[in-house]
Amino acid sequence: MVFSRLSTGKSWYKHFQYEEGRDKPSEVRNVLLIVSTLIATVTFQAGVNPPGGVWQDNEDDHVAGRAIYAAQSQAYHVFLIANTLALSASILVIISLTHRFPFHLEVIVATVSMIVTYGSALFAVAPNETVRFRVN
Repeated sequence: MVFSRLSTGKSWYKHFQYEEGRDKPSEVRNVLLIVSTLIATVTFQAGVNPPGGVWQDNEDDHVAGRAIYAAQSQAYHVFLIANTLALSASILVIISLTHRFPFHLEVIVATVSMIVTYGSALFAVAPNETVRFRVN
């Protein structure tokens, strides 16, 4: 059955797409909350524990606790920007979809705390020349 749909060019995934008359808004909201929460979880973890891990010693011109991936400067910058953008967008979706929910203030406090933790983790693992923070 599935193979015949694939071979005829019919959209096998059409049934899974959102359909206004069929799908309830509350179910769609719940799916979006789950997906955005998973994205926030994965991107937060990737920022706190960067790909490749961190250096364990102070040898060979590197510093313990700094991201190994940062040795590839351009790739690390792309990773930081894309990961932070994905985290920010998923948090925006979470905050938007939980507006007027019970405990919304607690959700906001938790997400702001998560953003601060993410930022401090980036400052901790990124080399000094990668992330600059100036107050002028």
